[in-house]
Amino acid sequence: MRGVPETFAVMNSKFSPDKSGPPDAKRCFVRDVLVRVGDRWSLLALVTLADDTLRFTQLKHAIGDISQRMLAQTLRVLERDGYVSRKVYPTTPPMVEYGLTVLGKSFLARAEPLIAWAMANRSQILEARKAYKAPPANKAL
Repeated sequence: MRGVPETFAVMNSKFSPDKSGPPDAKRCFVRDVLVRVGDRWSLLALVTLADDTLRFTQLKHAIGDISQRMLAQTLRVLERDGYVSRKVYPTTPPMVEYGLTVLGKSFLARAEPLIAWAMANRSQILEARKAYKAPPANKAL
């Protein structure tokens, strides 16, 4: 098994479209994907859409504590990146449904082990957070 630093070096060199300079977030496809799905709401929206298409209000209700504006922004970006589809029905008022695309389903299938790991280790993570004592402000890490 490769070491983590070696793996990141390979990711940066292998998956970067531009090899003219040192790797950075703008050129690394893996970082680009992780930035998108690693934000506060994207993965939760994708998981919520896993089993069915939902209308905006149904999705908002299922997620709970997300604002209407943030949900709209999240869905817009997920749609732009190809994870989510949006279908507008010509009704008054317009009805809009969101669902996962093939790409979104593919991503979610690969994210399920991470989600399962997070659920299985939640109590340990919460205990570690509770036990953590921050270093004094005047000392360097």
